[in-house]
Amino acid sequence: MPIRRITSAIAPEPPPERWSNCLLVDGIAYISGMVALMGDEAALAALDEYDQAKACFAKIRGLVEAAGGTMDDVVKISMFVTDIGNGGDKIWRARREFFTGNFPASTMVEVRALASPKTLIEIEAVAHIGKGPR
Repeated sequence: MPIRRITSAIAPEPPPERWSNCLLVDGIAYISGMVALMGDEAALAALDEYDQAKACFAKIRGLVEAAGGTMDDVVKISMFVTDIGNGGDKIWRARREFFTGNFPASTMVEVRALASPKTLIEIEAVAHIGKGPR
């Protein structure tokens, strides 16, 4: 069972030896939790839940496409949010912009905090790509 690291310019890899953003194993892409942060925490503070969710889903799409799939191949997403009551509707609105047809199985969990104080949402995903890059 070969394991391939999948990379995408839209979702820069973390520093070496921390984790992988995406691993492809037997046609299944396992995508680590994506956040909107792209190095500028001050800019992140200006983004609400909708904008942060869109940035997370865009990173997921970039990794899925780099693995040879589409967003239709995403079968499961897990969303971790800091305020489920305040941002839930905004997050679901962003989600509908990236998924059509069969929506992926989903979980949303409220957490006390995420890795950065300005981060409001983190989203991880699993996609069934099939045979991998075409």
